[in-house]
Amino acid sequence: MVELPLGVQEITLAVIVGTLGAIVYSLRVLVLMERRIARIELHIERAVGKVMKEEVRIEKTLKKKRK
Repeated sequence: MVELPLGVQEITLAVIVGTLGAIVYSLRVLVLMERRIARIELHIERAVGKVMKEEVRIEKTLKKKRK
């Protein structure tokens, strides 16, 4: 009978460690994506704020012209 270089315990441990490594890597990627999305949302909020200010200015100008 040929003996395996690794036993069942070592193979099981390797699978568990590999799975945990994959989970940690996935969580790292998710955190990085979340940070990118947060930055994008911040830029969108700033752009919307600028547009709102411009709209208010235009509305005030139109109200003055109507009077």
